[in-house]
Amino acid sequence: MPLTIRRPRAGHPRPFRSPEPEGSTVAQPLLEVEQLQAGYAEPVVGPISLQVHPGEVIGLAGPNGSGKSTVLSVLTGRAQRFGGRVHTRSGAGIACQSQAPYQGGELPLRGDELLALMGADPGILPEPLQPLLRRRIDRLSGGQRQSLLVWSVLGHPGGLVLLDEPTNNLDARGRQLLIEGLTRLDARRGALVISHDADFIRQVCHRVVTLEPGGRLQQTEAAA
Repeated sequence: MPLTIRRPRAGHPRPFRSPEPEGSTVAQPLLEVEQLQAGYAEPVVGPISLQVHPGEVIGLAGPNGSGKSTVLSVLTGRAQRFGGRVHTRSGAGIACQSQAPYQGGELPLRGDELLALMGADPGILPEPLQPLLRRRIDRLSGGQRQSLLVWSVLGHPGGLVLLDEPTNNLDARGRQLLIEGLTRLDARRGALVISHDADFIRQVCHRVVTLEPGGRLQQTEAAA
């Protein structure tokens, strides 16, 4: 599948992704999902197919209960595959952010300690969020915790980034910083993003895979 270049949007220029040399492993998909049927006690989503290539941000959309989070759970081993095929490129690594809120645990961490546990360079955090590095996570607002979690995933070395409702609880500034971060995602990495925020999906994604109620694939289309 050829690499799709996102359309530039006024105020948010997207970097040009130069094509890789023929035969390069970088050009191979980071993720291939073929006719996947997945769930827990029984299938709740599928069959669906999708691919994520280096340099791409792919959106996964659909109503509540359509199985979007289950797709990510299969990739991280928390849900069961009942049919189809899932392949991640060897050596790519996965960096995943789930919807489950992190409150700080019994031994609360500071922001910089959380990023260190994720193997993320604190320098990944945009300047307006840098003060969060020195604060205890259990004393942050929900939006501040969400920002730290999402950016710790973006700073993780994994080549395949999985984000589940990353804009939850973010204020306008945090949301805009995330949009800018995803549009500058390293061309060697790719992302699969679940979100109910249609405008966010439109700004950051190359393509959108939409599930219908019951978890079946409705359509795959280029982001507007």
